[in-house]
Amino acid sequence: MPKRSSSVVGREFGNGVRKIIERTGLTQRRIAELLGWQEAKISDLLAGKGGVSEMEVRELLAFCQATVEERSHLIALFLESGEKGWLQFPEDGVPDQVHTLIDLEKSANEITVWSLTLVSGVLQIPEYAYVVTEASPVIEAADVPTVAAARTARAKLLDGSRKFVFYIHEFALRFQVGGVEIWREQLAHLLRVSVRSYVSIRVIPASAGIHAGTTGGFYLMRFPKFPPVVFLDSLNCCLFFDDADTVKVYETTLERLAAVALDEEESRAVIDSILEGF
Repeated sequence: MPKRSSSVVGREFGNGVRKIIERTGLTQRRIAELLGWQEAKISDLLAGKGGVSEMEVRELLAFCQATVEERSHLIALFLESGEKGWLQFPEDGVPDQVHTLIDLEKSANEITVWSLTLVSGVLQIPEYAYVVTEASPVIEAADVPTVAAARTARAKLLDGSRKFVFYIHEFALRFQVGGVEIWREQLAHLLRVSVRSYVSIRVIPASAGIHAGTTGGFYLMRFPKFPPVVFLDSLNCCLFFDDADTVKVYETTLERLAAVALDEEESRAVIDSILEGF
């Protein structure tokens, strides 16, 4: 397979192979020597850039004594790494808790989120997150506390090591989740977070009418070393895109949302006016 820019699925594949290599106790250089490869070939493979054939991948995994399950999983990732998008069906049915998304969020230096119907997960207070989790048709009642807690833990991302831009529709702000008290506290939390220097919250007013974001919410994550990644989720699956053409479509969507969104001060005023009205 020819070399290419590092992709999400390619890096997922590379991380899996790296763990298997580390288990052997051998260095990448030594493994390359024993296989008769250039060390750069292994480096590119682990970075998700390809440059190897399926036969070579099988040879490496066999040499490192990967299990049958590991080989099956990694070969499937390798074969999918040339596709434009990567569709995942989480085993627990919770798309926003897949480790791929969580790892990408941690390594991103800029995250932009468009939310049409609910406050974005990273901004949700624990009580709000619990009610949202409880309403999901794919999460068993017994698992709600654990999943809700995991969702709340993602709020730790809100630190100064990365920049955040949140576009939120006014309807999402007026939508009462969990009763008036929880809803009011959620709005108050947005006001508190909005004054942080690395967080920008911009409201799309109802008066904007039809706009570019009506097809649904999404994440756009940027990284210091990798191409941008778009993340979309549904009830029980999620999609990652990092090909330039698709990313450009979502970047254009954000540009058009920015054109109709209120600025930060105006957005705070809207949130405050909703709170004062109840």
